[in-house]
Amino acid sequence: MTKIERIDAVLQGKSLDRPPMSMWYHFGNQHASGEKFAAIALDWFEHYDFDFLKLMNDYFYPMPEGLEEVKSAADLGRIARFEPESCDWNEQLAAIRIVAERLKGKAYFIDTVFDPWQSLQRSIAGEHLANLVKTAPKELKAALDVAADNLIAYCQKALTLGASGIFMSVLGSESQLDRGVFLEFAKPAAMKVFRAIASLGRMNTAHIHGERIYTDDVLDFPVAIMSWEDRTAGNPSLAEMKAKWSGVVMGGIDNDRVTRVSTAFCRQNVREGLRLGGSSRFILANGCSIPTWLDPHALAAMVETAKSAGA
Repeated sequence: MTKIERIDAVLQGKSLDRPPMSMWYHFGNQHASGEKFAAIALDWFEHYDFDFLKLMNDYFYPMPEGLEEVKSAADLGRIARFEPESCDWNEQLAAIRIVAERLKGKAYFIDTVFDPWQSLQRSIAGEHLANLVKTAPKELKAALDVAADNLIAYCQKALTLGASGIFMSVLGSESQLDRGVFLEFAKPAAMKVFRAIASLGRMNTAHIHGERIYTDDVLDFPVAIMSWEDRTAGNPSLAEMKAKWSGVVMGGIDNDRVTRVSTAFCRQNVREGLRLGGSSRFILANGCSIPTWLDPHALAAMVETAKSAGA
């Protein structure tokens, strides 16, 4: 099967020669141009010969003009609509254009974004976000709604340029935020984005980040693929998620156990993941980003082990 045929088959619930496989980590090149990032991402993809590329995205949500922090209701009101090309996201869009041209007809790729709550948390509001939940809940919800609109505009652009899906990281776990906060603030904003792009990307993916994820609260996300750290204690297994959800599950590789171990151990990690994922509705991948110091020889061995499953 070709890379595209393999992905199409797994999304349709059909039998296939082996589960599709990919892995990813943060390259740390958010200071660089989109052209340079595209070259790095394509080199990564082609060197390891993955079945699809998850395009990382480390260009941050832009700070409102004139601010270095968002810590009050008034500050939240300055979070406004903007064009995706007007900020650092334009570099990611430049990378997408290049990647789409190189991989056209050869392989799918998905682009990464962070849900509206996480977009604010990563730098805009940061340490103030928990307090804003208490002191300015109405204004925070409005700001999250605006952030969702900006993300929708960006995602629509990325998908139009050739991405086959959006991989959105969502902080939907006990280790990341209180369930009540998730349900009242974070989930509605994430849901708005997912619904807006549901018909535009065949590989749209919800990545539920953290430990002890709120499984039953994310099952209604309108996506084709669900990703989470399935090998982490307290999170559902691949089989448990399959029993609750009808889409494709993605995981199997324990991202916390692939460094400072032997190549043989890494191969075994892949074999375990293949066994846990089963023969259908399953994409083999790391539950979350792998460390950048993973031995490249071990990573190549992991890919070879995954591919040999179909031999």
